[in-house]
Amino acid sequence: MLPFARVTILGLGLIGSSIARGVLQAMPTVRLTGYDADPAVRATADRLELCHDIADTAGSAVIDADLVILCVPVGAMAAVAAEFAADLPAEAIVSDVGSSKTEVARVLAEALPGATVIPAHPVAGTERSGPEAGFATLFNHRWCIVTPPEGADPAAVERVAEFWRRLGAQIEFMAPDHHDRVLAITSHLPHLIAYTIVGTASDLEEVTQSEVIKYSAGGFRDFTRIAASDPTMWRDVFLTNREAVLDMLQRFSEDLSALQRAIRWGKGDELFDLFTRTRAVRRSIVEQGQDDDAADFGRTHD
Repeated sequence: MLPFARVTILGLGLIGSSIARGVLQAMPTVRLTGYDADPAVRATADRLELCHDIADTAGSAVIDADLVILCVPVGAMAAVAAEFAADLPAEAIVSDVGSSKTEVARVLAEALPGATVIPAHPVAGTERSGPEAGFATLFNHRWCIVTPPEGADPAAVERVAEFWRRLGAQIEFMAPDHHDRVLAITSHLPHLIAYTIVGTASDLEEVTQSEVIKYSAGGFRDFTRIAASDPTMWRDVFLTNREAVLDMLQRFSEDLSALQRAIRWGKGDELFDLFTRTRAVRRSIVEQGQDDDAADFGRTHD
């Protein structure tokens, strides 16, 4: 039995459109309704036939839904929830896909008093954005972290988890604050570092007369891929998960200072030990199926 019969997706960018495509493929009898605040996105979604219905307002989109998924930047969730609060069916479950959970859980609980809210975070994505960027297999073999509030109805939690399983995801359950600390180091801090390195390179570009871009090696190219991620989404992530990000940034700064001293004083053994440990982390990620070991990260060379 399917966990939901009528699903509404609010926000039809990369994640929202990928959910829609995944539902159409894996759960074809589910009735899909979509909404996006941008009329151009709604028109594109309609042209692509991402949903059975494309609504003109958030309120009209949720009227008969039994699952509502907010796929909007975390900073916009409170405002979007307020738009549809009066039209939300009493029995509907509300979820989301935000990268920070403590603040999201708080604002949704405030905006939707009495509603069943089960936040979730599919740990998947690309640097692309918009409804045309989505694809049905985005969540295959990726983790979806479900972060139910204390006292949440176990049946509602399981229905949300099963929905993501049907889209190909592996499920993990975490408390919201623990999720935010884990993602601060595995996702948020790497993005912050990438934005910083690429920003520094941009500043140097004029000085080096285009040599930074022209001779960018694989490592820098990978940083630019991360740094090409949606700026609105990541601005909101850093602001809503600021405490955990700042904690991890402080730890990183201390480790970076230690590395700086090792280089300055020629401590090759310390460098070798660090690089050996980090190489083992990479191998573990590949072994657990979170990436593959194709040469040059699978890039094609014609």
